[in-house]
Amino acid sequence: MNSRTSFHSPRRGRAFSLVEITLVIGLMLALASLVVYSASSIGDWRKGKEASEKLRAVYIAQKSFLADHPSKDRTTFTAEELVPYLPGRPTAMPTQTGKSGETLTVHLRAMPPVFRNGTSNYDPSGSTSDGLWDVGLP
Repeated sequence: MNSRTSFHSPRRGRAFSLVEITLVIGLMLALASLVVYSASSIGDWRKGKEASEKLRAVYIAQKSFLADHPSKDRTTFTAEELVPYLPGRPTAMPTQTGKSGETLTVHLRAMPPVFRNGTSNYDPSGSTSDGLWDVGLP
């Protein structure tokens, strides 16, 4: 009897073992969690950049208003005075949503302006000059 007519044929395909399947599933879960973590970080970064753009617009409005009214004290700014100077002619002062979903308001009397959560300044980036959640001035 030659090897071709043997009753025990060689394995034609190799099945995956339980260990191999577990490793592949574990690797896929690790990659999926990395993607989710990166996506949340990108979302936080995007909110920070959006906030800094809004603050920059308010800062430009403050400077433009002061150019037209040089004797005006910045500690007496009102939203009604600054809104006409905002780029794009919006009808109200911009607001922003914080990282945890809280509504932030612009502190107009600070120059450059800052977002406030209640009575405290809001800047979760930890730096007041990085351009995230602030105007980015040194």
